[in-house]
Amino acid sequence: MSGDGLVRCAWCGTDPLYVDYHDREWGVPNWDERHLFEMLTLEGAQAGLSWLTILRKREGYRRAFLGFDPEAIARFDAARVAELLADPGIVRNRLKVESTVSNARALLALYDQGETLANLLWGFVDQVPRHNAWPSLDRVPARTPEADRMSRELKRRGFRFVGGTICQALMQAVGMVNDHTLDCFRYRQLAG
Repeated sequence: MSGDGLVRCAWCGTDPLYVDYHDREWGVPNWDERHLFEMLTLEGAQAGLSWLTILRKREGYRRAFLGFDPEAIARFDAARVAELLADPGIVRNRLKVESTVSNARALLALYDQGETLANLLWGFVDQVPRHNAWPSLDRVPARTPEADRMSRELKRRGFRFVGGTICQALMQAVGMVNDHTLDCFRYRQLAG
C-alpha cells in the first residue's frame, strides 16, 4: 500500500512518474492511432531496459520522433538517424532507432491497404478489452498466445522489435487486456 492508502500493482513502485503512469494510463483502452504507434515504439525501446527508464525519456521520444507522426518519421534518412543516435533524450540504440523508422513505413503501408493499426491490434482480442483476474504479479504472463500471434502478424507486415513479450506489454499498456492484479484499485475501476 502506498502513502495515499491505495493498493497498486506490485510492479508500480513509488516513483511519482511510474505511479502516475500506472494510475492514469496503463490498462486504459485506447484506439488512437498515434498513441498506439507511440506505445509500440516505446515498448520496443524498452527491450532490455526498465520501463521507468523509458518513461523518463518519453518526452524526448515525442520530440525526437515528431509526436509520432508516421509520415514524417518514414522520411527520416541516414543523416537523421545519425542525429538521433546522438540524442540523449532517447535510447541511443541503432537497431531500435532504425526500427522506429521502418515501423513508420510499415504503418503507412498498412494505411495504403485501407487498414488501421487499431483494427489490426485490437483484432487479436476481438475489439473488446479482456479483463483477466490475476491474484498476484507472479501469475501475470509475460506473453500469451494472442501476443505471439500479434507478433507474427506484425513481423509479416514488416514491423520490427515486436516480439511476443513486447506485444504482450503493448496489449497491457493500451488496455487490450486488463492485467492489473485483483488487489489493485485500478482493476475494479477498469473492469467496470
